[in-house]
Amino acid sequence: MTNSIRAVLDTNVFVSSALSKNPSSPTREVIDRWKRGEFMLLICTSLADEVAEKLLDHSVDIEKVEALVKTLASLAEWVEVPTEKIEALLSDPDDNVVVACAVEGKANYLVTYDPHFDSLQGEYRGIKIVKAIPFLEVLRSE
Repeated sequence: MTNSIRAVLDTNVFVSSALSKNPSSPTREVIDRWKRGEFMLLICTSLADEVAEKLLDHSVDIEKVEALVKTLASLAEWVEVPTEKIEALLSDPDDNVVVACAVEGKANYLVTYDPHFDSLQGEYRGIKIVKAIPFLEVLRSE
């Protein structure tokens, strides 16, 4: 078990995992590997709130959402993100919170499918911004 990898998962990774019909989808594998302790998931309150809200918007069963929130509470590392630390880097303010969570939590990776992050060209302050499959390749090589 290694926690040298510290990552923030964007909301769309959680939603994709929850909605996937494929039990071996990349996003499901990322979530499963986190639950097995293969990397430290970093999360902040506003990101956790957005994840729960989006899952419910996509009609994910409330019991599943509550179970995820409990798992986040016990397994994730919670990061304090002061408002003044949220930079207006991206067009969506919610995305700026995700970046701030990664910076404040000293993440190595930010995993997202959101094209808004493309403007950061794959890296920000030493944090690699990747999709699920490149992130899985890193985890599998550990």
